[in-house]
Amino acid sequence: MMKKIWKWLLVSNRWKHFVGGLLIGLGANTNYCAAYAGLLTASALEFKDKSWGGKWDWIDFSLTLAGVIVGRLIRILI
Repeated sequence: MMKKIWKWLLVSNRWKHFVGGLLIGLGANTNYCAAYAGLLTASALEFKDKSWGGKWDWIDFSLTLAGVIVGRLIRILI
């Protein structure tokens, strides 16, 4: 099961989206700040991909936001 998850995360550098979002969530002072920065960053990353001839990837977008949520929860709990 873990091998399947890891293989899935390696597609299109999905793990980088999650880790980047996690760092944003850890660094944010408020929920609003985390949500705003995460949404803008996820959108900018996908806009960049689309501008260079790729496609908008909702999975990458969602993983960035999921990372923000997890990072923010870790910060709140600590």
